[in-house]
Amino acid sequence: MDWKELEEQCRECMACQLGETRTNLVFGTGSRTADIMLVGEGPGEQEDLQGEPFVGRAGQLLDDMLKIIRLDRGENVYIANIVKCRPPGNRDPLSDEQSACVGWLREQFKLVRPKIVVCLGRIAAGVIIKPDFKITREHGQWFEKNGVWFTAIYHPSALLRDPGKRPETFVDLKSIQRKAVELGARI
Repeated sequence: MDWKELEEQCRECMACQLGETRTNLVFGTGSRTADIMLVGEGPGEQEDLQGEPFVGRAGQLLDDMLKIIRLDRGENVYIANIVKCRPPGNRDPLSDEQSACVGWLREQFKLVRPKIVVCLGRIAAGVIIKPDFKITREHGQWFEKNGVWFTAIYHPSALLRDPGKRPETFVDLKSIQRKAVELGARI
């Protein structure tokens, strides 16, 4: 499946109730040949309105975080979410919603073929790295699967709520940068 076909099929998806209430599909953004892929949990209000992931306050913080390690959503990173439609009231996506949507993410992953996947928050890490992932204990740790390296950092919205986690996140970001250099990833 190519990008156009994937996005068209995803746009038509009604596998869960989120498709009924969305304003826009929030498919993904960035370089489709990036060596680094970021994955969040799901779109919020601004993302649903604009049809692009991480465009609200958390997205602005994410862009600032990426600049610290020479990454830019328009150039050398691809950003997607576990679910492509906004959960009502910005609640966490339910497990059946995640299950209905994760296949789209897998197809994006196959097309991007990243060397590094960074999970933004515990929900993404629980789906991608391991179901019992504990973000407070395991953020910044590396996991290798089939030659691809995975890690998780605090979700930018968590950092907006609790700025005390920012120093830990800075350390995690520098670890991502080191891993990218080690793997010869484009940054």
